[in-house]
Amino acid sequence: MRALTWQGTRDVQVREVPDPRIEHPTDAVIKVTSTAICGSDLHLYEPLGPFLAKGDILGHETMGIVEEVGSEVTHIAPGDRVVIPFNISCGHCWMCTRGYTAQCETTQVREQDKGAALFGYTELYGSVPGGQAEYLRVPQAHFGPVKVPDGFADERFLYLSDIFPTAWQGVEYAEVEEGGTLAVFGLGPVGQLATRIAKHKGLRIIGVDSVPERLALAREWGIEVLDTSEVKDIPLAIKDLTEGRGADGTLDAVGMEAHGSPILGAAVKGAGLLPDAVAKPMMKTMGVDRLGALRSAIGSARRGGSVSVVGVYGGMADPMPMMEIFDRQLSLRFGQCNVRRWVDDIVPLLSEQDDIFGLETLATHRLSLDEAPHGYEIFQKKQDGCIKVVLTP
Repeated sequence: MRALTWQGTRDVQVREVPDPRIEHPTDAVIKVTSTAICGSDLHLYEPLGPFLAKGDILGHETMGIVEEVGSEVTHIAPGDRVVIPFNISCGHCWMCTRGYTAQCETTQVREQDKGAALFGYTELYGSVPGGQAEYLRVPQAHFGPVKVPDGFADERFLYLSDIFPTAWQGVEYAEVEEGGTLAVFGLGPVGQLATRIAKHKGLRIIGVDSVPERLALAREWGIEVLDTSEVKDIPLAIKDLTEGRGADGTLDAVGMEAHGSPILGAAVKGAGLLPDAVAKPMMKTMGVDRLGALRSAIGSARRGGSVSVVGVYGGMADPMPMMEIFDRQLSLRFGQCNVRRWVDDIVPLLSEQDDIFGLETLATHRLSLDEAPHGYEIFQKKQDGCIKVVLTP
């Protein structure tokens, strides 16, 4: 089959690779019909290269048609249309039964001291082949895959694999009561969906970003926005909009973005040229974080408010402002999305006739699998108005 493989820093290529097959009774194999490029895939494109090997198959936002199932997989069958959560979880361990499927004890990558294995996401999370390919082997398929109804475009359910439940969890973790104010930092795909989910829940939303296309899209959905290229003191501006108090909750949907910090970006690129044995510990301790968005999220929350973090962070670049967090009695909630925890809440909303969250129009670029390298480039560089890329194998 053809699959998108990592070949080096900023070098992804479509190659012929062996077809996946059933390896365990709890496996399934699906024919991929749609797969998306996620913002966290861009971390693999450049800063997390030391944790990849040439030929690794990328991608963790995937849906398709079931081709084959193992003997212990009974809730789906060949021909079913399914979406695949990006974290691989068993459904029956201590963590899974409490809703923390991103911490599944069956698939935890203990040698790296990490949580549940992920599709297409480095040796840190198990080196499991990803879904930017024609076919995908799905481990723990007795629990993970979600059967979805026919009659809708793929993109109505594709984002259930990651970014929609990630946005949903982010809003839930912010713990803002109906009528309260939520400030969303970063209006990429997750941030856009978070604003729409928050609006659906009856919140006032203030979106923060600097990319014109992202700001314009948020405005189209009736979101108040602040442009960081024009407003230099975002926490002050948010206090001005909230009677001097600050937002009831804030949501950091940015995470690490070394490409946005020239000095740190140069350090990351330099580390990528070092032997892996040297680069890996350097990346873990030096980090690839830029905490500007997180600090603004902390500074913009009212006293006694909450800060929800769904943007991916990956290092130790900066200390946290502990005195401020303590003095202002802030609650912080971080974490990888527990996709399966939210499925029962989300699927009925996505199954309504109207596309109430605009999922079918979120993608700005729909490309073939062969065009994936171009998709990565324009997504990372924010070129051509790119907000979200969906690939069709």
